[in-house]
Amino acid sequence: MDRIDRISRSASQRRSFGWRGRKRNSLTPRSSIFPCPGCQRDIDLGERGINGLFRNFTLETIVERYRQAARAAIAIMCDFCKLPPQESTKSCMDCSASYCNECFKIHHPWGTVKAQHEYVAPTTNFRPKILMCPEHEMERVNMYCEICRRPVCHLCKLGGCHANHRVTTMSTAYKTLKDKLSKAVEYIISKESQVKACITQLDVLLKETECNSERAKEEASRSFEKLSHVLEEKKNAALRTIEASKNVRLEKLQAQAEEYQGLLENNGLVGYAQEVLKETDPSCFVQTAKQLHARIQKATESLKSFTPAAETTFEDFVVDITKQEEILGDLSFQFNGLEIPEINEEQSRMYNKALISWESPGKTDSADTCILEYHKLNREEESVIWQEIKACSKSKVISDLDIDSSYAFRVRAYKGSICSPWSREVILRMPPAPVLSFLFDDKCGYNSEHLLLNPRRTSVESRAGFPLLLGSDCMQMGCYTTLDYIIGDTGIAKGKHFWAFRVEDYSYLVKVGVVSSNKIQKFFHNTHDVISPRYDQDSGHDSGSEDTSFDSSQPFTLVTLGMKKFFIPMTPGAPKDLASRIFPLPSCMGICLDWDKGKVGFYDAGCMKCLYECNVDCSGIMYPAFALMGSAAIRLEEAITATDGEYQDNI
Repeated sequence: MDRIDRISRSASQRRSFGWRGRKRNSLTPRSSIFPCPGCQRDIDLGERGINGLFRNFTLETIVERYRQAARAAIAIMCDFCKLPPQESTKSCMDCSASYCNECFKIHHPWGTVKAQHEYVAPTTNFRPKILMCPEHEMERVNMYCEICRRPVCHLCKLGGCHANHRVTTMSTAYKTLKDKLSKAVEYIISKESQVKACITQLDVLLKETECNSERAKEEASRSFEKLSHVLEEKKNAALRTIEASKNVRLEKLQAQAEEYQGLLENNGLVGYAQEVLKETDPSCFVQTAKQLHARIQKATESLKSFTPAAETTFEDFVVDITKQEEILGDLSFQFNGLEIPEINEEQSRMYNKALISWESPGKTDSADTCILEYHKLNREEESVIWQEIKACSKSKVISDLDIDSSYAFRVRAYKGSICSPWSREVILRMPPAPVLSFLFDDKCGYNSEHLLLNPRRTSVESRAGFPLLLGSDCMQMGCYTTLDYIIGDTGIAKGKHFWAFRVEDYSYLVKVGVVSSNKIQKFFHNTHDVISPRYDQDSGHDSGSEDTSFDSSQPFTLVTLGMKKFFIPMTPGAPKDLASRIFPLPSCMGICLDWDKGKVGFYDAGCMKCLYECNVDCSGIMYPAFALMGSAAIRLEEAITATDGEYQDNI
């Protein structure tokens, strides 16, 4: 009861503040925060606040019933009796007043309109029990929407948000829902013995959980005590080694100090030599001086180059605990049955966002959740800070990544408090520029007889049918049929942009690149029926005419793909050897256009490696351009969204 009163008062206060505390026509959006009685979380009720909700008359009746029980000892007095008032026996819902028997007869005489008023047992709650529509405040609800599962009025059905929904009468909904609720309650009552058995079993499980947790705490304490004993032994051994080395060094340095002390006058060797020099007998002097001279000569040499007998630093005794710190940081409960997940590089993508996918090496996976960590590879940063994301599936989409940057990823599995070791780190790279989102243009230069677009305009396929067969007569003269061109529906007028696409393996010949808006009309409408490879700027054929006619700042740039190969165009700086200009075609190709610098690059979008870069004239708006010949198909790489990570089954 106290909780219900507290929530009611809080809601009424917030409602009053929300409506009275703002000026009319204020630009600030209204919002009302209400605590959910079930989970206690705050819920935004929107601009209408509590007025946008239905009154719960059933709950009001229950609350009133408990209030009456709480006030059973306190009588409700008549509002019309003279002093002293009598105890009321009825309350009129139309008059919103309470009466004793005599006063009720006086104010509700028989045969008058007031005699038809609705009266109930004594109460203080006189709110009318009429359910009004929150959207249409003057209309009573008289229907039930089966789609939204809520009461509605006839205006909601005629022109409101429930116009096309299936509705039923309130009496039918009342009967249906009452039958369902009654059956559900009867079922629960019939399972009373089963519920009691479950409660008994839960009590046993609670006790077992307490015992098992204490046992687990003891085992964990013993494990850490063993680890502590090992560290203590290692610590004592290291301290003993340092102490022994210190003693040896002190002895050597002390002996060296005593030796040098003997070189002082009147103390040791010098004093003895001075006494020997006083000897006048030649034979006695020679006998003693020869050995003495050798000793003094040795001492003189030590003075010329002084070297301490021992090192004072203990750098050799520094303990490197970096690896141990990392191991201790990963210290957790281990479970032999929990396998280490592996990041699938083929299914992972780095485009406008990052989609990281992983899988378990075994057939079964008993993990509950996974933790994905990643960090940006930066040589300037000394310490690595991993960012952590929790995932309940086998993939995750990450959006807060910098372009033209490499990232390291790793993942580990969890089952309760038990975790697996970290997976092998995988390094992936983001595109060199922001991703350009576009579709194939079906209006400018699109030849529907030769090219086939899918309904979403994300893939195009070349129809190698009768047009190619009719043009085969030209092949006897050594010429090729015309390429069929198509461009993107979005142009680039500034900045740096990147887009990616996939070329089907069966494609015979495909050209990709960019085209200027100044040359689009000429590009599409002035093409010949047949065209020789010698007049195609980027045909890939090795001829002298290409070298002489090549322009490094041409208005459009295309490179040739086909037969699972990537051909670098013949340019003045390109190698003459044809084999050195042919690479395997990547599974996903990327193009990066830097409009400001006038450069276009062609990338392996899987590893973001630049295969070829050249200059291009960006005097106008630049469009992505594609050309197909024979059997060929191109599919645009679509942007990564949060739903891309939801196709995987939950772990």
